[in-house]
Amino acid sequence: MTASHAFHCLALALLLGCSEPTPIDTSGPVADWPEYGGDKGGLRYSPLDQITAANVDDLEVAWTFRHGDVADGSDGDTRTSFNATPIVAGGSLYFCTGYNRVFSLDPETGEQRWVFDPVQKMKQIDGPYPRTCRGVAYWKSPTDGLAADPGACTERIFTGTLDAELIAIDARTGEPCRDFGAGGRVALRERIGDAEPWEYYPTSPPLVIRDVVVVGALVADNLRVDAPAGVVRAFDVRTGALRWAWDPVPEDWTPEARGGDFTAGTPNVWSILSGDPERGLVFVPTGNASPDYYSGARRGLDRFSSATVALDADTGKWVWDFQTVHHDVWDYDVASQPTLYDFPTEAGPVAAVVQATKMGFVFVLNRETGEPLFPVEERKVPTREIPGETVTPTQPFPTHIEPLHPISFGPEDAWGFTWWDKKACAETIAKLRSQGIFTPPSLEGSVHFPSSVGGANWGGVAIDPERGVMFVNTTRLLSVVQLIPRETYEQMDLSQFGYPNEIYPMAGTPYAVKRGPLLSPLGAPCNPPPWGLLTAVDLASGKILWESVLGSTRDQAPFPMWLEFGSPNLGGPIATAGGVVFIGATTDKFLRGYDARTGELIWKERLPFTANATPLTYRLRKDGKQYLVVAAGGHGWSEPGDAVIAWTLP
Repeated sequence: MTASHAFHCLALALLLGCSEPTPIDTSGPVADWPEYGGDKGGLRYSPLDQITAANVDDLEVAWTFRHGDVADGSDGDTRTSFNATPIVAGGSLYFCTGYNRVFSLDPETGEQRWVFDPVQKMKQIDGPYPRTCRGVAYWKSPTDGLAADPGACTERIFTGTLDAELIAIDARTGEPCRDFGAGGRVALRERIGDAEPWEYYPTSPPLVIRDVVVVGALVADNLRVDAPAGVVRAFDVRTGALRWAWDPVPEDWTPEARGGDFTAGTPNVWSILSGDPERGLVFVPTGNASPDYYSGARRGLDRFSSATVALDADTGKWVWDFQTVHHDVWDYDVASQPTLYDFPTEAGPVAAVVQATKMGFVFVLNRETGEPLFPVEERKVPTREIPGETVTPTQPFPTHIEPLHPISFGPEDAWGFTWWDKKACAETIAKLRSQGIFTPPSLEGSVHFPSSVGGANWGGVAIDPERGVMFVNTTRLLSVVQLIPRETYEQMDLSQFGYPNEIYPMAGTPYAVKRGPLLSPLGAPCNPPPWGLLTAVDLASGKILWESVLGSTRDQAPFPMWLEFGSPNLGGPIATAGGVVFIGATTDKFLRGYDARTGELIWKERLPFTANATPLTYRLRKDGKQYLVVAAGGHGWSEPGDAVIAWTLP
């Protein structure tokens, strides 16, 4: 301490206090973040312990990078949504933007090393979807003949684009890998059916496993019965040659029934894949067969709908599946990445898959067989009488972990800031069909609680494998879904509808569908807060350890109505050995840190944009610092942005 520093400390001691900064502990482990979910199994856990619950409040911004790929939709171009979770592998940090440009940065300084621009062709995306790219994948060649060639793209970044291409990029230079496909690109629209450009494209990162790169794709919801095929494909990591394709159709379908190409209307796989290289398995979270809210024309194609499916990584053959929703007409597709966890038992650890769902249900499955590790009960649920359609009378309910979201809602549960708006909500709910979870969409309108947002969504869960604790964020937002007879729909003025109050044609069925949140006259949800939660669950006992409010009304409501009521959230948490759970995800512009043991909010950082992405953390050298990074770039509900921000200890 210098004499000047000592003098100032003495002068300000009574008011501010003064002490030397605590030396940074460099005795702990080093670790990167080589996969979207931290590892191929999506644990979202880091063994790093330099940042702890005791010193997290000392974090300061280390660097900020602005990539510039921002569109707000005002010029006719579709708005962007920067939801990427960067990866850190091979000494570099990589991420993609809504324009599918891929950046490489120095992880410790934020300096740009290179940028790859695919020159996106699609200028306009129909429907509510913003331009989104959630992440990229990394591959490094083993030490073989290829690795000896310095110009052979021995380290590769794989990315999917809105133009429905899979691209391989040299991780060191940012140049396309010319030996992959046609000049570094593989076209993904081949054999998936007649599709508009905005109907089919990948938004989530590919999965690299056993020298193949596996990719699914978003298929636009609720437009038509014969939507583009939901096929999952694997390509050779070196050549781009198609190695296998899984067409999610019933086992008894013949090639003639399939029509030769991949089958239209099948469940798509838009979310994040997981892999177990040791067992040679790929775990696939499936969406709905088309369309989401009417199943009378699916021809049995919901056999693999709303399920977790295990595929052989070498052949693509089906190994097992577990369906989380039967005959799904609620848009309860499996949005969360299947999380691979070794579940401790008295007989030793059992390889498991933990699958969170939009319903707030969490299923724990045997990774090798798909059988539930704990009883799953088939319980009676509401049915409906819609001509040409049947709804299954029961649905699977897990018994080990209690639902993380309420499963019933009636007029008596209505909420408001005042008696007036509470009464208005109750009166609206009383006119709707509301018989609890799995109330089918109806002509009069049905309450959906959980909504199609969740529950849990694509942010997934984080698991601390040392403590056996799962952390998951959920949204609680009342919504209404209504079927509209075709003749009525054709006479409607559709210009009045837009996000979040949406209407879709569901062409090929007798109905269109209208859906949106159920809000009071004052614009607040008709269900009571909290509207967003972060929950910790002991996986061994299935008991909830704590629940903490996640988010506030700030950035959605004017001052002074900034209330700690929680908020809808998209993006996920990470857990660290330092005892802190970090999460953005909310509609307010904050990144938060929670004490992993108590759920206490112990750190909160204001951001330039909402962070609807999952954070990551890394420490690359024994004499180096641990960094915390998040992409802050908005979503459909907030201002689009382009910031990548890193924090570290002083």
